[in-house]
Amino acid sequence: MMRQSVSFATIACLMVAVPAPDAGAVELPVRKAGLWEMRTMQAGSATPEMTMQQCTDATTDKEMSTSFSPASQEMCSKQDIQKTATGYVTDSVCSVAGMSITSHSEITGDFNSAYTVKSTSNTKGGPAGMARDSTTVIEAKWLGACKSGQKPGDIVMPGGIKMNIKDMEKLKGMMPKQLPR
Repeated sequence: MMRQSVSFATIACLMVAVPAPDAGAVELPVRKAGLWEMRTMQAGSATPEMTMQQCTDATTDKEMSTSFSPASQEMCSKQDIQKTATGYVTDSVCSVAGMSITSHSEITGDFNSAYTVKSTSNTKGGPAGMARDSTTVIEAKWLGACKSGQKPGDIVMPGGIKMNIKDMEKLKGMMPKQLPR
């Protein structure tokens, strides 16, 4: 059950970390095609550091933002992206599994070799109606070409769990409406 909760949390974080832009809004650049390693760390949390790899190409990166758009529009009442002198800033308010998540992210880097996402969030709801603040840092770096047998959208998560980002819409239906109390 704990592994399933971590997987749902990972999926939720991936979906709300980079909100889909509204029509006419600023869009994040497409990442360089190939294999990206993403290391996620959560400050002050018992959640262990997590490293995953994703194979991508321009089409998949673009589809990812547009394919999440209906899901994120359904889950998020606010999704703003602004270009800054050092990168991008995103602000969102989303509802995932009965929790309200307000987040602010600062994204720096070049999307060709490495980028960093520092996100602060406030989560309300969930088990026992808790409220908590958290800071998550995602450090992403380009490793080179995708490995043999990988196709764009493939993600390898801790423990060797493999999935394809294009299947995320199917997984949305598996996310609990409410977390167990």
